[in-house]
Amino acid sequence: MIIAQISDTHIALDTPDADRRISDFERTIADINALDPAADVIVHTGDIVHNGRADEYAVAVGILAKANAPVFVLAGNKDDRTNLRAAFATRGYFAPNSEFIDYAIEEYPVRLIAVDTLNTRSNKGEFCLERAGRLIDMIDAEATKPIAIFAHHPPFEVPVGPDPINFEAPEMMERLRCAVQHSERVIALISGHVHRSTAGHVGSIPATVMPSVATTLRKGEYPAQMKMRPVYHIHRYDPAWGFATEARIVAASVESAVTASRSGGQRSIFG
Repeated sequence: MIIAQISDTHIALDTPDADRRISDFERTIADINALDPAADVIVHTGDIVHNGRADEYAVAVGILAKANAPVFVLAGNKDDRTNLRAAFATRGYFAPNSEFIDYAIEEYPVRLIAVDTLNTRSNKGEFCLERAGRLIDMIDAEATKPIAIFAHHPPFEVPVGPDPINFEAPEMMERLRCAVQHSERVIALISGHVHRSTAGHVGSIPATVMPSVATTLRKGEYPAQMKMRPVYHIHRYDPAWGFATEARIVAASVESAVTASRSGGQRSIFG
């Protein structure tokens, strides 16, 4: 199974780099579409837009509509649950009768479980007792398949960031850590939020964090030829050894093709 992860696209319509954020998002989807072998799914781990506005989501939905693989989205700290839910409601995977954007996807060799760490009071994550109970219930709903859990905020210390703890309170992070370790069938924890690539563990579970797709917001040092090229993660699962994660740089040829299609210089690569 191949999972393409994108995160922190921060689509905005009123910032000096608005066009660049949109272009970064478009080029990343185009690169994922060109993968061989193809991705089975695309998971966006949050901060889809920057201000939580309906018009921002409309742009994001239009870009994701060009993806060849099914797309699943999480709520990040910049997202608005109500507007996100409305924008992606037709996808049909959100849990009904819940304020939280959490759900389980069952139809793949690996179960995909999304958790909601959005905190309406802060950019830092929140994970309450109700959300912990919902996660444990989702883990227990099936007893045979391996599980990959997706959360916007990484529940482990990230020393390379401005603040190593990305939850409002340490006990919230510990609550998520305990819930994730509820079953030994959880084999991967996949996050975004800190705008840089890093890795760690939650107990014995490998945990990865990808950089922001938005290149103007990306943290860390990159060579000059990479500074304006988006990076995303590919997670490849094999039952013999679990997940292997690759940081993929969007191809320069994809950048040229998307730029040309946006300017009307040639036929769109999207058909």
